Amino acid sequence: MNAILRVGIFARNAAAAITTSYPTGSSNNYASIATGVAATKTQLPVEKSASTANTHSATANTIPEQKPSFVRQQNSKQAKVKPISSQPLTDTFGRHHTYLRISLTERCNLRCQYCMPAEGVQLQSKSNLLTTEEILYLARIFVEQGVRKIRLTGGEPTVRRDIVNIIAKIKSIPKLENIGITTNGLVLTRLLVPMQRAGLDAVNISLDTLRPERFEEITRRKGWERVIAGIDLAIQLGYKPKLNCVLMRNFNEDEICDFVEFTRDRDVDVRFIEYMPFTGNKWQTDRLISFKESVEIIQKRWPDFKALPNGPNDTSKAYGVPGYKGQVGFITSMTEHFCGTCNRLRLTADGNIKVCLFGNKEFSLRDAIRSKCSEDDLIALIGAAVSRKKKQHAGMLNLSQMENRPMILIGG
Repeated sequence: MNAILRVGIFARNAAAAITTSYPTGSSNNYASIATGVAATKTQLPVEKSASTANTHSATANTIPEQKPSFVRQQNSKQAKVKPISSQPLTDTFGRHHTYLRISLTERCNLRCQYCMPAEGVQLQSKSNLLTTEEILYLARIFVEQGVRKIRLTGGEPTVRRDIVNIIAKIKSIPKLENIGITTNGLVLTRLLVPMQRAGLDAVNISLDTLRPERFEEITRRKGWERVIAGIDLAIQLGYKPKLNCVLMRNFNEDEICDFVEFTRDRDVDVRFIEYMPFTGNKWQTDRLISFKESVEIIQKRWPDFKALPNGPNDTSKAYGVPGYKGQVGFITSMTEHFCGTCNRLRLTADGNIKVCLFGNKEFSLRDAIRSKCSEDDLIALIGAAVSRKKKQHAGMLNLSQMENRPMILIGG
C-alpha cells in the first residue's frame, strides 16, 4: 500500500501538469491478419450494375464514393434516417438495445493473459478497419435508432492519436446521453483532462492486481504505478471510475480483500469479473472463481458486506462495505448469466456487428458501407443481425469449445 500512496502523491498534482495538447493525425500502423472467427462475414449484396451504382452514388440515399463527412451527415436533411421497422434494435425476445460498444483499434500496449495469447495476434491491415468517418457515421445511425450510451474500447483505445477528437464528435450526436471509455489506464495522466473537456462521461479501467510485480506478470509489461496514478486523477476530476478485475484461481484470488479495502478511501467501483473463455486464453474451469465464492471470502472479513440496489440493465451485482466510499460489483457471466436483460451490442474494429459477446456470428457493416448501400438498407442489416440474437449464451462449458475471437479483437 505504500507504493499506492506514493503514486497518489503524483496524481494529486497531475492535473496541473497536464497540457491540453494531444497528437493529431493518422493513428494506426497495422500489420496483416487472421481474426480466428469461424463464421464468414455477411456482406450485403450489390444488386445494381456498375454503371447504375456509379450514377446513383451521387444521390443522398447512398454512401458517397468519398467517406461521408460527419458534419455534412449531421446537417443534411437527406441524411436523416428513416427506420425500416419501428424498432430495429429490438430483438425477438423484446430486448431493446440502447448500449453500443465500439472497438476503435485492435492494437494494445499490454499483453494481458486472459485477453491475448502469449504469442500475440495477427492484426488486420489498416484498410480492413473502419475509418474515423465510418465510425462516426455508424455511431450516428445507431443513436438515431435508439442507442443512448456508447463505450469506446479496443484493443486499447488511447493508442489512437485522434481519440480526443473521436470523443468530441460522438458526444455531439443529438440524443446520445453518455460516452465512456474502457482503458488499461497507462496514459490517463496525460489524456484524461483533454478527454474530459471533449465530453467523456465515464471511465472504466482494467486492473487485475494491486501488486506491481504481479501486474507485470499478468500484463507482460510494466506500468502499474501509472495506472494507479490515473485512477486517482480520475477521482479528482469527478469521475467514479469502474475498475475491472478478472479473477483467476492461483493467480490473484488472494487479493480479493485487498481490492475491497481499496474502496475504503477511494470512490471507485471495483468489479470482479468471472474468468471467461475466448480463443487463445487457455481457459480452464478450475481457474474460475465464482461470484458466490468471492462473496464468501469477503464476508469472512466483513460480515456486514451486503448487496446494493442495481439498475434494470446492470451487468454487475453491486455490493459494499458500510462506511466505505466506494463499492464492489460482480460480473457473473459464467455462473449466473444476465442475458435476459442484455441491452448491449458491439461493433468490432473491422466493422462487424456482434450481438453477443460470446457469439461467433457476425455481420459486416463495413462491407455494406463500402458497397454503397443506402442508410435504409444498412439499418435493415443491423435489424436483421439484432433479430438473430439468441435468448442466452451457450454456457461456459460449451463456450470453451467454440471458436470466437480473442478478447482483444472483440473489444471489452
